[in-house]
Amino acid sequence: MIDDIDRRIVKVLNENARRSFRDLAKEVGISVTAVINKVKKLEESGAIKGYIPILDPEYFGYSLMAIIALRLSKGKLLETQELIAREPQVVAVYDITGEWDSLVIGYFRHRQDLNRFIKKILSYRYVDRSVTHLVLNVVKDEKRLPLL
Repeated sequence: MIDDIDRRIVKVLNENARRSFRDLAKEVGISVTAVINKVKKLEESGAIKGYIPILDPEYFGYSLMAIIALRLSKGKLLETQELIAREPQVVAVYDITGEWDSLVIGYFRHRQDLNRFIKKILSYRYVDRSVTHLVLNVVKDEKRLPLL
């Protein structure tokens, strides 16, 4: 279970995961050793899954972001989603309720890249139908968990 000190540590890490343990300790008000132990415990429990930089897709040549809704069939939902998740352009695969079975979010360099991807996905045995939405503007895309 997460306690108040864990929550404060994670809140600071959520703002800037590159902060030193010394800075974390000062901010939270406990010893450096206690911070190190708390962070290791959070990592080992799976509460903290890793640390990554937040990258600008356009800087790296990914000018298109697409949200693709899929209808899947024949009871092969999870197997098909796992196959799609292996594609390098895919950053998220969601198993959802409603009219569609799955949402896929991916980044693409250009229209031809997206076109090849969609055709490949539609060739998968259990993918029945897709609807592709191109993202025109990103209003909010927060990677941090809102810890209240």
